[in-house]
This record gives sequence, structure tokens and C-alpha cells, in this order.
Amino acid sequence: MGNMTKAIAAALLVVSGSLSAQSPAPKVEVIPAPAEAGAVPLYGDATPGKANSENWSYWDNKHYVVRNVTRPTLTAFLPDPAKATGAAVVVAPGGAFMLLAIGPEGWEVGKRLADRGIAAFVLKYRVMPTPAGEAEASAFMNKTVENSMTDPTKAPNLKYPVSTDDALAALALVRQNSGKYGVDPKRVGMIGFSAGAMTSLNAVLAAKPGTGPDFFGYIYGPQAAAEVPIDAPPMFAAIAFDDPLFPTMGFPIVEAWQKAKRPVELHAYGKGGHGFNLGIEGTTTTLMLDQYIAWMDMMGFLKPKAEK
Repeated sequence: MGNMTKAIAAALLVVSGSLSAQSPAPKVEVIPAPAEAGAVPLYGDATPGKANSENWSYWDNKHYVVRNVTRPTLTAFLPDPAKATGAAVVVAPGGAFMLLAIGPEGWEVGKRLADRGIAAFVLKYRVMPTPAGEAEASAFMNKTVENSMTDPTKAPNLKYPVSTDDALAALALVRQNSGKYGVDPKRVGMIGFSAGAMTSLNAVLAAKPGTGPDFFGYIYGPQAAAEVPIDAPPMFAAIAFDDPLFPTMGFPIVEAWQKAKRPVELHAYGKGGHGFNLGIEGTTTTLMLDQYIAWMDMMGFLKPKAEK
């Protein structure tokens, strides 16, 4: 692979405000696992793995990142009951299926959604094993990403099927506890970032009737076309034109949703690179979550079914 491919591969591992090929390497501080208040084992007593398998780090003094997740959990961010809409969103952070940018693409998103009256559930899903040491892990992840990005017209060959299992289990857990959480089991969606976007899409494609997301946000995911289920849920897609990892290519996945006559909305930003999280100051990517919420409202997901 050439230098550009290596730069793109390295870009995937930078979550310090902007994942872009121009971003400097982040300052990485290895830290003990933080307290995850309210995190519940995704499969209850049957949840696999051990929490102490995880490797946590703090990037650029502002972002929590976790690797070697073998024990999946779900953490609720619930709105003030006075402004709760009854809608729920499972949040899937990205990280090439080898780490989770759980701070910027998870907890921060959950807090913002809850502030807007939407119950959010941050999914810490299982990821591929990586070396424990940061330097060894970085080299391993870069090489893995390089090897997966052989054809820009196709989705990267990065897969970890249990992440899809965890996404579907998270949706089921929210619906099973809808009374406890104060949400409508028919208004449970997802939002995923990068590999989390792929996980959300995989949940749509793998779901049996009634088990997938009722709607989903596909945030800077690969733009390659997909076979759209006949009953595919509405999709909100957002990506930057200058994304160095996933070229827009005319947005084939959005076109696939249109051709299948399924609801879809696209936001393509002039600047933002890959991994703009909740937005890069000075660009319109800062509007992404507001636009996603406005789209949810337009589609009727912020209102009880009887009021649609």
C-alpha cells in the first residue's frame, strides 16, 4: 500500500475531534477502566466475557476509547420525564471493529439525545481482539484497516458478526424494558458512526420482522450499495464530501434505499473528513445531530403512534 492508504488507515484511529487524514496523531493516555454508571450486561447473567479484558485510554485529554471489549453492556441516558418524547435510540460508536470511540461517538451523543427528550442507550459492543500494548495495537489496527480497504467502491472487509448480535440484543432489551424506561417499543431506532454505522446497517439487514431498528442514522458509513429489505426502516445518512475513508461515489447506498422506495434522507457536508463526531467547529457538521432529530420529528418518531 502507498503512503496515502497508510494515512487513511491511520485516520480511522484518530477520534480527537476529527477523524481526518490531516489530523495529528492523538496524545494517548492509558487509564484504568472508568466507572460506567448504569451500564447493564447486555445478556444478563448469560453475558459473555470479562470487564477486565478491556484496555481503556484517554485521547487528547478529552475522549474515552476502549479496546478488547468481550463483555457487552448497554448504558441508558434518560431524559427528564417532563420533556420525554417516548422515542428511543441505541447509539453504536465506531472504531473499525477493533476499538470503540465510546466517549465522542457514544456517551456524548447519549447526553445530547437525552437533553432533547430522547432516551438514548449507548451500546458497548464486542470488538476484535487487539494486542494489549498501545504501540502494538496501533500497528495491528493500521495493518488490518489497510488490508480491508482494497476497493473504494466496496465496503471495507471489516467484519465482526457478534457486533450485529449485540445490536439486535440491545434493541430487544430496550423493547423488553420499555415500561421501565418510559419508551414506546414501536419507536426504537439506532444511530451509528463509521463501524457503528455498519453495525446499524447490519442489524437492519439481519433482523427478523419486528426485531430491527424502527429507523436509523447512518453516520459516515461506507457508501457502497446494499440489498435493501422490502420493509427496510427509514434511513438518515450523513457524510462529508472530503471523507478520506469512504468516498461518496454518488451515494450508492442512498440510491439503493430510493430504488427500493424506502424513506431516506441524505446530508452531505462540504467539509468534515471522517469521524466528525458531533461536529467540527467552523463546519456545518455541527448541525448533524439537530438534523437527525428534526428528521425523526418529521418522520413522526417523536410523537406517539396515535398522533402520527
